[in-house]
Amino acid sequence: MIDFRSDYLEGAHESVLALLAQHNMRQSLGYGEDAHCARAADRIRQLIGCPEADVHFVSGGTQANLTVISAILRPHQGVISATTGHISEHEAGAIEATGHKVLVLPEQEGRVSPQDVRAMVQAHYDDASFEHWVQPGMVYISNTTERGGTYSKQQLTALSDTCRELGLPLYMDGARLGYALAEEGTELTWTDLPKLCDVFAIGGTKQGALFGEAIVVVNEQMKKDFRYIIKQKGGMLAKGWLLGLQFEALLEGNRYLELAAQANRLATSFRDALQAAGITFLTPSNTNQQFPILDNKALDALKDKYGWSTIKKINDTHTAVRFCFSWARTQEEADQLTQDVVAAVKAL
Repeated sequence: MIDFRSDYLEGAHESVLALLAQHNMRQSLGYGEDAHCARAADRIRQLIGCPEADVHFVSGGTQANLTVISAILRPHQGVISATTGHISEHEAGAIEATGHKVLVLPEQEGRVSPQDVRAMVQAHYDDASFEHWVQPGMVYISNTTERGGTYSKQQLTALSDTCRELGLPLYMDGARLGYALAEEGTELTWTDLPKLCDVFAIGGTKQGALFGEAIVVVNEQMKKDFRYIIKQKGGMLAKGWLLGLQFEALLEGNRYLELAAQANRLATSFRDALQAAGITFLTPSNTNQQFPILDNKALDALKDKYGWSTIKKINDTHTAVRFCFSWARTQEEADQLTQDVVAAVKAL
């Protein structure tokens, strides 16, 4: 079986394993205070054009999200998110467990709009008893989104401007950031991120690392005592050098975006072929996640050969599913999947 349920099912890119083997028996300081983390952090600062940014490494996306959000919010505040946001749907109440409510908004391809953010904040303060309700305290977005969508530079700028006008810190969950920045035709670049976000994450787990996310803190007010929060949330690894080393390898040259671009190309080629065969999609996506709506009989014919995620029941006969193409998938595998899906649909 070839599994397309997610993009973290393989181990790690060969460059990560090679660097790990090279340094495996060398001693490194603990808790992220090692030379690997320092070099990786410097590479990130150079990449984003922000020498004053603080960079921290943690093991996973949920840990990054709960650490950032609990560090930003005061006890009476909640975090604004799309209904499909990862913190809303896929983290088992991790944010609520920190004592903060997730305040959900409608989504468009997984995105939240500046208009909806403004309306939520306005509605809060228009209520005469607003002090009895959870106060919107920040905005969470993911790029790419959980529906494969991305924020254009124009969209992210508009959202950022609104957040700053309203005094709301903006946090971008970048677990799949490379796939967004490698989207064909995008104008959004590395150097835009520190200008438009207060904090953002750079994903490793889903982009060629064994595990690990980089948290980039730009807002000066959020830098103080951030490592205390990392420690409190269980994110300060004794062998933190393993995190820095992996980002060293992935950020060598343009490797990070090249791996993401390859996955995007395979995914969009799959999409184009299915659309040409008359298959419709739940939502448009130019990135590595694709959401075709397939006949349940076709899915039954494919289930022994491929893995996918079920997203939404459309009706009694059709289901929207997700095929997630990772950095490790090959052209041959993508071509075979495409042929088999089209054949299964045509055989009905």
